[in-house]
Order: sequence, then C-alpha cells, then structure tokens
Amino acid sequence: MPSNPAARTAIGPILLSAVESLESPQRRLIDDDLAASFLPWNARALVRMARAGWLRRAMVAASDRSGPGLWAGIACRKRYIDDKVSDPASEIDAVVILGSGLDTRAYRIARYGDLPVFEVDQSASIDRKRTIVERALGAVPASVHLIGLDLEREPLMNALHSNGFRDTGRTLYIAEGLTQYLSPAAVNDLFAQLRQATPGSRLVFTYVRADFVDGTDRYDCDAVYRRFVPRLWKSGFSPEHLEEMLRGHGWRLIEQAGPSYYRDTYIRPTGRPLSASPIEWTALAVRSD
Repeated sequence: MPSNPAARTAIGPILLSAVESLESPQRRLIDDDLAASFLPWNARALVRMARAGWLRRAMVAASDRSGPGLWAGIACRKRYIDDKVSDPASEIDAVVILGSGLDTRAYRIARYGDLPVFEVDQSASIDRKRTIVERALGAVPASVHLIGLDLEREPLMNALHSNGFRDTGRTLYIAEGLTQYLSPAAVNDLFAQLRQATPGSRLVFTYVRADFVDGTDRYDCDAVYRRFVPRLWKSGFSPEHLEEMLRGHGWRLIEQAGPSYYRDTYIRPTGRPLSASPIEWTALAVRSD
C-alpha cells in the first residue's frame, strides 16, 4: 500500500463502484464489472457479502450518514465521465487519465479496441496498479500505457510525449477525484501544462467547491470536512468562476454537472431515494483555438 495518504483513498471509490454495480440494471448508477477484481482480498469479500440487498442499503445509508450525498455523487461523476468516453460524437483518438488510482476505465476501454489510454499517477501507485492488473487480467493491455509521475513536481506533457503520446486534437483528458489533492500551485501548473493540448482536445475533471475547502460553507458535511480538508484536500474551485479560470488557460467550458444534474439525469430514473452531495462538481471543457 502506498505511504502517501492521498493514494490510500483510491480504494473507496472503486469499492463503491463494485457495490453499486451489484444493483439491478434499472437501479444501478454505474456499471463496472471489473471494479471488484481490482480490490484487495478483504474488500472483495465485502463486495461478495453486499450481494445481499439489505447490506448494500446499509452501506449506502452509512455512507450518507458520514458524508451526505457522497455515495450518489461519486457514482454519478463516474457515470458522467463514462458517458463522455463512450459518446460517439466525441471522436476520441486517445485518452489520458490523470491520478488514475484503481480506476478500471482504461481496461474497460481496452475490451473494445486499441484506443490508446495513458494512465498517470505517482510511481508507487502505478507499480501497485500494474500488479493488480496483472493479477486480475493476466497482463496490462498493449493499448494501456502506465506512467509514474508526481504532478506536484514533474511536468505532465514531457512525460506523456516520452511514452508515445501524440495529441491529434481528439484527446480526452480525464482528472477524476484529483484536483482537490494537489496544492494550488500544482493545480495552476497542471492547467498551464494542459494549455499545450491541441485545440479540439477535451477535458473532463471533478473538483471540490472552494468554499468547502476554505471552510466558508461546510454544506452539512462536517465529518467529511474533518476527515479530508485538514490533511488531504488543498484546492477547490467556484462553479461561478470556473469558466473564467478555464478561459485564462485556453479552455472553453462546455458544461458543469452538479447535484441537480445528477438528480435529473441519473438518480431519478432509478427510483431510489438518493441525493448527490453539493460539495463536488464535474466540468467538461474543450481546448480553444
């Protein structure tokens, strides 16, 4: 297990994906049949137990008591990003996943073709990912490129190009559950690096609200604030000012997905009494000409 505290948070979202995928097709918020196989043995045992509906409901209820809306919010952000990957209108030539953690997206993509996917994370996390993938799948698919990189200190684009990446203008960059763990300086450096992306490239990323990170508004999520903000979460954005920030880095905001979007698009069709947290949002942007 990596010693970096942020890296240790990778298990939670993939455990959530594995449990959520046990719901019936009409009720699930996300469909990820690889998630369980990427977990350590004790978490896989918990997923097997969660085949019982009462235990899944208890897990969701426990999550909502400690962090109201986080279960649905994390599931919906994953669903939103999956939708952007599979959108036929996107015409994607490559995918770059920043802070990939234990995410299975690259390996679900590899099932259906040879679309190049570049997974970027800290070297210890990438080493762990390689071991997990080899255990779960036998080998890392040839189309998936694992890149060890410290985004706090090392330039992104140099590392990508050194590993065979070529941006045609139809690259989808993904940063899910990443920006809040970087320092403000590293976030600024990351967007400065992404300014080098070819016009037409797209970026989908999640962020925590700045007023939650600075403690101005805790949105009735005191337990989440105490658990994450003092030790782990360093950066946030304001939904109202995100467009201006992106424009300054050469990107144009296309849309933002927050709790009301998740409710109307993903949660309501399931008929489940869930709500998404207001503290985390997802944004989609395109590199401007």
